[in-house]
Amino acid sequence: MAKTKKIYYCQNCGAQHSQWMGQCSTCKKWNTIVEEVVDKGEKKQEWKESMSPAGQMNHSINIIDVNLKKEHRIRTQNEELDNVLGGGIVPGSMILMGGEPGIGKSTLLLQLALSMQGVKTLYVSGEESSNQIKMRADRIGIANQECFLLTETNTQKIFKQVKEVQPNLLVIDSVQTLHSNYIESSAGSISQIRECTNELMRFAKETNTPVFIIGHITKDGAIAGPKILEHMVDVVLQFEGDRNHVYRILRANKNRFGSTAEIGIYEMYGNGLRQVSNPSEMLISKKDEDLSGSAIIATMEGTRPMMIEVQALVSTAVYGTPQRSATGFDTKRLNMLLAVLEKRAGFRLGVKDVFLNVTGGIKVDDPSIDLGVVVAILSSNEDVAISEKYCFAAEVGLSGEIRPVSRIEKRIQEADKLGFEMIFISKYNQTKEHNLGIRVVPVSKISEVYFFLFRK
Repeated sequence: MAKTKKIYYCQNCGAQHSQWMGQCSTCKKWNTIVEEVVDKGEKKQEWKESMSPAGQMNHSINIIDVNLKKEHRIRTQNEELDNVLGGGIVPGSMILMGGEPGIGKSTLLLQLALSMQGVKTLYVSGEESSNQIKMRADRIGIANQECFLLTETNTQKIFKQVKEVQPNLLVIDSVQTLHSNYIESSAGSISQIRECTNELMRFAKETNTPVFIIGHITKDGAIAGPKILEHMVDVVLQFEGDRNHVYRILRANKNRFGSTAEIGIYEMYGNGLRQVSNPSEMLISKKDEDLSGSAIIATMEGTRPMMIEVQALVSTAVYGTPQRSATGFDTKRLNMLLAVLEKRAGFRLGVKDVFLNVTGGIKVDDPSIDLGVVVAILSSNEDVAISEKYCFAAEVGLSGEIRPVSRIEKRIQEADKLGFEMIFISKYNQTKEHNLGIRVVPVSKISEVYFFLFRK
């Protein structure tokens, strides 16, 4: 009879223990340790025989003797996804996508599977029936003869279908619903997620077939399951957005084949996700008249320049303690900028409420947004509107100086292309001579910007 072994795992951090205990010794959480039975007696049958001959041994090789082959990527019909992945899908890669429920993960990958004409795709769903997937495909309105559906959660049965279909792309929705016969625990447990991911990874690397897997997230926003799941895969994508807004943002938290600074922007409709090639069209609000407290910032997301609108509201504090609130911007950095305005520029904002909002429902951490935030706050405080043809791109230091930012040429070119008349930058930024229609205004202190905009 096969010998079984009991293992105790922490559901919070994934730490392994030899016996049950009330508190995890690693993450110090209470009542998170569960018992899982792992069958060590049954020999595992690989999804296929190993690609290398039996008994063959790998030998070390000098790095100079390694022949570097040109990397081939599979181009999709989704340019935003290609940019985030670094130029397309790398054969044999394993890509994990996480996001909140209802954000559009399944819609994005189904749309990807339907749009890749000539690429045989197997879409495996453990959460929906074939009829439900067909209804969504009809709404998307794309027909593809090379897209196959499978509603199954057992990995051994999935690999049998993989042998029959021989797909060029495999999509799993989701990894938390899969279970393997070799692990005696429920689907979604740490052991099952790790074992199923290992089987999918072996399949991807041995057959050079790219695999997309969808992962659930916890209430803290992290992908559910052990942290080793994110270490095993090649790419970790995060699909963000507010379900109350139509815009979605795709980010790469990890990418072995490209940069993690790129983002993809989509717009959610009833018939699927639409790519937004010009993000500035959604990030700058349309209004009939000039209002105070609004400023446009030229920011960068990876190699893509974007124009973002920042809105500020400064009012007298009704209650004893002034409020500081920011949406899409770091509140601690907002407090720092307010302290700079109080100490270095002489503005009495300590007794006033300050509210800040980045339009479009996105989060920005580029330091170049500092000058735009300061200008929006001053505009609201003075109740003087700033021309919508002005934009800003500079960092603000603790002594009130205007600091330079990177890729200033791309920011200037993007502002000129969108019809802006003036851009404020640090005078310490090295810029080239150009024949653009936009006027570049170099400044070194907050006081210079203030007198230029409000004390002409």
